[in-house]
Amino acid sequence: MSVVIIGGNERMEHQYISICKKHKYKAKVFTRMAGNLKTQIGQPDLIILFTGTVAHKMVHCALKEAERFNIPVERTHSASASALETVLLKTKSA
Repeated sequence: MSVVIIGGNERMEHQYISICKKHKYKAKVFTRMAGNLKTQIGQPDLIILFTGTVAHKMVHCALKEAERFNIPVERTHSASASALETVLLKTKSA
């Protein structure tokens, strides 16, 4: 399974990836807006938005791709490791 994380803190990128790996997810993390974000998102199983630390333009782009490919989106205001753990556990049990 794959997950795309939009937002968060740059210095926590590796921690986000290791947490996802622990839960058997392959992760891509985008903390900054890339010019080709739309094409880099791809078709993951889940998109996680850290709404407290993300640009509106990134949110708009991610939501547009999610709608286009019918990808579930989870939002959390906090960009902490425990918030990510909570979202992953919630989606696994659903």
